[in-house]
Amino acid sequence: MTDKAPEKTESEVEAALDQATEAVRVRTQQLDELVEGAGGGAAVGLGQLYDVPVRLTVEVGRARLPLGDLIRLGPGSLVELDREAHEAADILVNGKVVARGEVVTIGEHYGVRITSLTGE
Repeated sequence: MTDKAPEKTESEVEAALDQATEAVRVRTQQLDELVEGAGGGAAVGLGQLYDVPVRLTVEVGRARLPLGDLIRLGPGSLVELDREAHEAADILVNGKVVARGEVVTIGEHYGVRITSLTGE
């Protein structure tokens, strides 16, 4: 017994190449059809997204403490945050920092004055 594969004739090799070429052509055509049919509708302009709601969060700082300390918190407890009082607060949109600002009061409510936008 030999480990050598039987040699193919020239016509068998050409037939195998033709078959492989046809398979690639069919797959390429299928991919083109998928791309042409993608979306199926008109392009969405930026103006159409203006009414999409997003979550805006203002973060003035964070604290990390042991569970025991957390359990002992109650009315009047103070928690020191990781930022100094003069540092700007983070303004997040859907969890991503997009700006920094100062916390202000607007009548009976808190607000934030944007002082800088974060760039990428």
